[in-house]
Amino acid sequence: MGSIFTLVHVLGLVALGFSGLMTSCLATSYINHDGATQAFWDSTVIAFSIGAVMFLSTLKTQKKLSRQAGFLLVAMTWSLSPMLCTLPLLLHFPNLSVVDAYFETMSALTTTGATVLAGLDDYPMSINLWRSELNWIAGMGIIIFAVAILPILGIGGMQLYKAETPGSVKESDLPPRIAQTAKALWLVYAGITAACIVSLKIAGMGWFDAICHAFSAMSLGGMSTHDNSVGFFDSVPIEVVLTVFQLMAAINFATHFIALRKLSFKPYLGDMEALSFLTLVLSSCLFAAGVLQYEGVYPDYLTALRHASFNLVTIATDSGFASQDFNQWPIFVPIWMLFLSCLSASSGSTGGGIRMIRTIILIKQARLEMFKFIHPFAIRPMKIGGSVISNNIITSVMGFIFLYFICIVILIFSLLLTGLDFLTSFSAIIACFNNAGPGLNLVGPASNYSVLSDAQTMICTFAMLLGRVQIFSIVILFVPEFWRK
Repeated sequence: MGSIFTLVHVLGLVALGFSGLMTSCLATSYINHDGATQAFWDSTVIAFSIGAVMFLSTLKTQKKLSRQAGFLLVAMTWSLSPMLCTLPLLLHFPNLSVVDAYFETMSALTTTGATVLAGLDDYPMSINLWRSELNWIAGMGIIIFAVAILPILGIGGMQLYKAETPGSVKESDLPPRIAQTAKALWLVYAGITAACIVSLKIAGMGWFDAICHAFSAMSLGGMSTHDNSVGFFDSVPIEVVLTVFQLMAAINFATHFIALRKLSFKPYLGDMEALSFLTLVLSSCLFAAGVLQYEGVYPDYLTALRHASFNLVTIATDSGFASQDFNQWPIFVPIWMLFLSCLSASSGSTGGGIRMIRTIILIKQARLEMFKFIHPFAIRPMKIGGSVISNNIITSVMGFIFLYFICIVILIFSLLLTGLDFLTSFSAIIACFNNAGPGLNLVGPASNYSVLSDAQTMICTFAMLLGRVQIFSIVILFVPEFWRK
């Protein structure tokens, strides 16, 4: 019973946090007279009231979470927060269904970038800001909230932290206490975001578009203020800036912190995960550009390189912007882009998917098995960056990757069962599960997910949730042994 009250206490605090976040959009709407002021005012009052009742009514409870309650907290935070965040959308758009509104906010909070909304160019500034803010807060803010603020209140936030940052974190170079680490990563995240805003402004964006797109780029969320996404601007400088910052956002923020603290690029050169990620993505850009030129999609290699680089990077990093309708490209290129979205992003970044560290471990384990086949009596431990990887970690990675593909297969078949065609089903699940955004065919970059039925939309919504919390945090709740003491 105590754990239930603790969960209510934490969720109340989360609701209060989101009510505070709504006030920035409320102020934006009021200043610009964009017509959404009443919606944000009502939403703020409702969210604050719910949060205050939940928080204050459980103020005197013992603020300790069991292991089971911790995982339940992860699931409830990520599933209930989008419900609260639908309030501004539902109140401003009375014709918007609850299913679509929940999909939209789940997409924003899981930094997926898939959308069911059209006419974004004419939306109130506050609504577009709300979507981008949810991207940015979810990218690192919710994690930092869990690891820095909750421990101060006596509530452990390690559950969310572990769910979000699997892989190798350079603990020796980071501040020793979890709260200090969170604050350090927060400062890096906010600082790079500020640099992105200024860079986009210099590149030709207005301040509002720069803020929204910087929020989405750094969170790898991909929410845009225009239906045509980045293609609206048709600007090489803007595409270059966004490409660079998306690549930065897909690298472990612990590496950024160390590099900034030491004022040196050496931490990047010593990060095998970052080097593997950059090598794979940048070489793919060169190859994809060659394919597009060879197939006659673009008249010259430089034009092909421009469009291939931006769109491949944005999908590979699980961001989800678009400057071209890559749905019309030769099928090899967009499928390769979706494949990269499964494994490119680094651990400790704002990206999704398997993560590059797990990919490296998988490849090394395959090579090790072949070595053992040739030399059955040899003892050869797996090493990454000079560190020996324990068998427990290897086993955990293998288990995760197995569950990853099983979940994707089940979800694809679930969409096929609803009557959706294979390419749309396949690409929608890959894009949603990896939090990448646009898919192919009916859900390509020139369209959106509004073409799906309510049942199909809910399947994609669940895919986004499952991918964001890295599978285990949800699946473990359905294992009976987990609940036995």
